[in-house]
Amino acid sequence: MRALLLAALLVPVAAPPARAQLAPAQPFALTRAVHFDYRAHDGSLRPAWLLLPATYDGRPIPLVISPHGRGVGAAANARLWGDLPGEGGFAVVNPGGEGRRLHWYSWGAPGQIADLARMPRIVEQHGVLVDPHRIYAVGGSMGGQETLLLVAWHPRLLAGAAVFDPATDLARRYADFAKLRHGRELQRLARAEVGGTPAQDPHAYAVRSPDTYAARIAGSGVPLQVYWSPRDRVIADQRFETASLVARLRRGDLDERLWDFQGDWAHTAEMRAGRRLPRALARFGLLPWRDAPVVPTPARARAA
Repeated sequence: MRALLLAALLVPVAAPPARAQLAPAQPFALTRAVHFDYRAHDGSLRPAWLLLPATYDGRPIPLVISPHGRGVGAAANARLWGDLPGEGGFAVVNPGGEGRRLHWYSWGAPGQIADLARMPRIVEQHGVLVDPHRIYAVGGSMGGQETLLLVAWHPRLLAGAAVFDPATDLARRYADFAKLRHGRELQRLARAEVGGTPAQDPHAYAVRSPDTYAARIAGSGVPLQVYWSPRDRVIADQRFETASLVARLRRGDLDERLWDFQGDWAHTAEMRAGRRLPRALARFGLLPWRDAPVVPTPARARAA
């Protein structure tokens, strides 16, 4: 029975690797999931899950690029979206990602950001016509870090972006990993991916840190939603990371296009279909607003 359910829901374009079999298995009424592989910047073949309205008929539709968080993979990220793509009539691409050395721990590698920028073309190669004026990016944690870097490096690509509890300073993250469970292993992975410690190669860590590009993000013209929590236990110093970046963005040109939301949720808990993700999408016109009208709120408003 389970095999029949998976077969009915998922439409594989290519045989997925073992890890990709963890794809969304819920029998959503409005959304279907399509697996495909894409060629990453280093030539590796990487998996992606594309969420589409079940009734998609080939016409141009909005696309959301959604990079996954640290170590969780494309399938886990796809599960966060529930039936929202079908409800709103948009597509979401969840790429597997590829760092300089690691698959699931790309941490904003320049090649990974270039791959994210290629996603609209890659999606079109798999039969989906993308509205070029309605491309967005949404990510949490490491995915939020990479979303901010996508805004900084490819601003003309995006009509809007939303980040949930993003990593903004990779050197600080490296130091803070030591306080987390398996933190020494995370530091080892970071050294392998980035090329050393922050002391050994500060430039490499700066290149992967959205803080480095605050002025560029502020001047990008891309509407940006930032969700962060001082109660976060994974990025436990968000007042010095996300809140600090937001304060710098307010001083730039982004001020009237910045939504800044502070709450008391657990790490990235709000980036899911049953929490604040629908509201974030509604602010970009991708979903109907369920509880209140869509208003271009200035950066200083903090009501979720």
